[in-house]
Amino acid sequence: MRDLALVAFLFAFIGVGFRKPFLFILCFCYIDIVAPQRLSYFLINSIPVSLIVFGLAIGGWLIADDKRDTRWSGRQLLLVVILLYCWLTTIQADFPVEAQDKWGWVWKALVWAIFLPLTLRTKLRIEALALIMLLSAASIAIAGGIKTAAGGGGYGSLQLLLNENFGLYEGSIMSTVGISIIPLILWYRRHGTIFPPDWRVSLFCFALCFACMLLPVGTQARTGLVCLVVLAVLSLRAVKHRLLYIVGAGLLAAAAIPLLPQSFTERMETIEGYQSDESASTRVAVWKWTWEYAKEHPFGGGFNAYLQNHLRVKMAAGAYDPDAPQSAEPIVYEDRARAYHSSYFEMLGEQGYPGLALWLILHVGGLVQMERLRRRYLKTRRAEEQWIAPLATALQHGHIIYMVGSLFVGIAFQPFIYMMLALEMGLSTYCRRREQQAGWRPLTARPAQVPARLPVARG
Repeated sequence: MRDLALVAFLFAFIGVGFRKPFLFILCFCYIDIVAPQRLSYFLINSIPVSLIVFGLAIGGWLIADDKRDTRWSGRQLLLVVILLYCWLTTIQADFPVEAQDKWGWVWKALVWAIFLPLTLRTKLRIEALALIMLLSAASIAIAGGIKTAAGGGGYGSLQLLLNENFGLYEGSIMSTVGISIIPLILWYRRHGTIFPPDWRVSLFCFALCFACMLLPVGTQARTGLVCLVVLAVLSLRAVKHRLLYIVGAGLLAAAAIPLLPQSFTERMETIEGYQSDESASTRVAVWKWTWEYAKEHPFGGGFNAYLQNHLRVKMAAGAYDPDAPQSAEPIVYEDRARAYHSSYFEMLGEQGYPGLALWLILHVGGLVQMERLRRRYLKTRRAEEQWIAPLATALQHGHIIYMVGSLFVGIAFQPFIYMMLALEMGLSTYCRRREQQAGWRPLTARPAQVPARLPVARG
């Protein structure tokens, strides 16, 4: 029954795309996030649905879309450089076969991020992309939130629709993404037009935010808790009564702590003392190994270069437990082929110093770009521009949350994040095009002054 519903929805989505080719682009975003072909048992799991819709999206844009307002941004060119550099490191990788496996989906994510801003010519298209990203992620977040509220969950045991660590279905990754889209959800509640703001939209948006905030509890991902704290701090920029917000947030946190599962609080306590936690100790050991590896291989070892690491980890002694007295003694153990568990070290180990520098420039440039848009349109008086500054702020906050979360999760090439980058680029090129066409800079939110005519002398 689930297969029939997935196939019916997917084919309806594709069918409508033949009338409106831009819907092929939205359909591919949905497929790339939700992966319905993996959720299916037999009907579409053997068909290259992603590749087919990928071709339809690009072909539809080339054949039928209006390209008069197409603009390139500097970050798109930077993505092209990153794509070519990753290709070079792949053909020279330490593990050529394994590197090709990761390259098989990384190139698609990068090409899509380069292509997507070219199609975002109007406000409606920008909003439609934001909406499809939110609804696609919501299908995973809502399932996780319901299971958590029903008493399910646990580290590595919360099943998010798909029982495998693929894409957003991995707990730490979904916790990071779930918290990062909350600012975008709140933006849509106030400025969306496809579903105009009313009590139903507000109810759904608030419920979705609550489901996203439950994800760190259900997955017991420490990264999610850190991202939630970052979100709370960033929200201070948008609230009017900051003192009231701080007091309310503190009271809410104090009231929520007794309701949290004991396993969750125990796991969160390991943030302070990482040396007594095996997972955290191993991550730090991997980061040290990657740092030393990069000194000898400054251009990286290609995708999946971590497969060659060999770690010797010393875990500090824990508190004495009569049922497990051995835990009170320091433990030394060895491990091999442990993943980076950090986007920064992932880039350093796989792409070396040049790749890490390009990646940081890409993201820092996006944050600066959104800040410029935010300040430029913050006090605009034109009704048709009221949505721009809040969207730039929401994307910037979500981007910052991602950058913090990626300290502890290897999501340097996560496709969802690159769609957010494409949304930022599309918003920037859209605003730049409007300013060029109107010949007006909205810094003061007033039209350009027309010089008064000088009086003509008579006589």
